[in-house]
Amino acid sequence: MAQSVWGYDRDNGPEHWHENYPMAKGDKQSPIEINSKDVRHDTSLSSWHASYDPGAAKTILNNGRTCRVVFDDTFDRSVLRGGPLTGAYRLRQLHLHWGSSDDHGSEHVIDGVKYAAELHMVHWNPKHGNFAGALKQPDGVAVVGVFLKVGKTPKPEMKRILEEIDNIKTKGKEAPFHHFDPSILFPKSRDYWTYHGSFTTPPCEECITWILLREPIEVSSDQMARLRSLSKNGENEPVNPLVDNWRPTQPVKGRIVRASFK
Repeated sequence: MAQSVWGYDRDNGPEHWHENYPMAKGDKQSPIEINSKDVRHDTSLSSWHASYDPGAAKTILNNGRTCRVVFDDTFDRSVLRGGPLTGAYRLRQLHLHWGSSDDHGSEHVIDGVKYAAELHMVHWNPKHGNFAGALKQPDGVAVVGVFLKVGKTPKPEMKRILEEIDNIKTKGKEAPFHHFDPSILFPKSRDYWTYHGSFTTPPCEECITWILLREPIEVSSDQMARLRSLSKNGENEPVNPLVDNWRPTQPVKGRIVRASFK
């Protein structure tokens, strides 16, 4: 498997990643399954707060593995603080993982339940100088994970992202994406689980404080179908639907998952 072509297919998928990215077999890998009976309610966990500048949104792109929205992170424009974090973390990008059908697609699994998709908002700790520096530190990155479940009353929040899908149908396509406040994607409840883990894509660096929100947001089946209409191939290649871009759960290996709620 060539270094540059990791993916989610049989020949380059998650079970092969460790061949080029040994960290993928580390002790603090993500995602994991969260079992309520093993979770520790931690009364010292405070609430988290996001203050996002809608003007920081820059572009939306299809990189052949996910749909990603990129934000300006050159200064503290859009930040996440509180909860398990010390200091302010800057929003860099958000992206999604989804399945080939509505009954799976999330990366984290809650008491055996898989959601249709999982949204990741990636923030980094500017005390480490830059994003690359943050990747080398255990407190370098904070990711807020939001589950998407298919329901009858889809929330309008995802609409803006999905409206742009037609402009980034194929791998390598990028479109301007201005004036977007990603905090509309948060559910009403601020309850969360937190644990120390890794990126769920190579090189799988173990630098992430995960903040997984308990309450999912709702999308429609049609909205999920739009995500699945993206292609993992380039413009002049046969359409190859971008689906099942999730990593299976990894061993917990003694880590404690804490909850902000009982």
